[in-house]
Amino acid sequence: MVDDELNPVEETEGVNQIENQDTPQVEESGEGLALRVTELEGLVAQRDEELTRANSHITELEQAVAESEERFKTTTDSLAKALANYKAMVMQANPGVPEELINGDNIESINESLGKAKGIISQVRQGLEAEIQAVKIPTGAPQRVPPDLSALTPREKIQYAIGGKK
Repeated sequence: MVDDELNPVEETEGVNQIENQDTPQVEESGEGLALRVTELEGLVAQRDEELTRANSHITELEQAVAESEERFKTTTDSLAKALANYKAMVMQANPGVPEELINGDNIESINESLGKAKGIISQVRQGLEAEIQAVKIPTGAPQRVPPDLSALTPREKIQYAIGGKK
């Protein structure tokens, strides 16, 4: 019946071919009808075999599609795990780069974001170094040691002790 729905013209053509064959016209006797029934049964059997083959082929294709979908899912999951591991290794190898700056859904985009992050960090570092160079603050107070008076003349020593000026 499914075959009838798919190709109704072919079945009627097959029947018409049987009716239009160059066989001697036999009066509607039992022998002629039996021959015609046998031919029609052969055609039905042939159609049933074709239908069985088509159904088995459809089943094979459906199984192949299911297997392909499963392999695709497995491959996709493996790729996601590999990318997560790669990203973790990149972050571990570059501890000075913030995790938020490294992103991407493939190796090329992760490498590209790492390069951009390193560029940003380099620019910030240069800016900070320039700022540090511009503002020099002495580190700590000078040492508290008495002045060296050994090079002074006796008169200069007396003046120093009195607190007078030269």
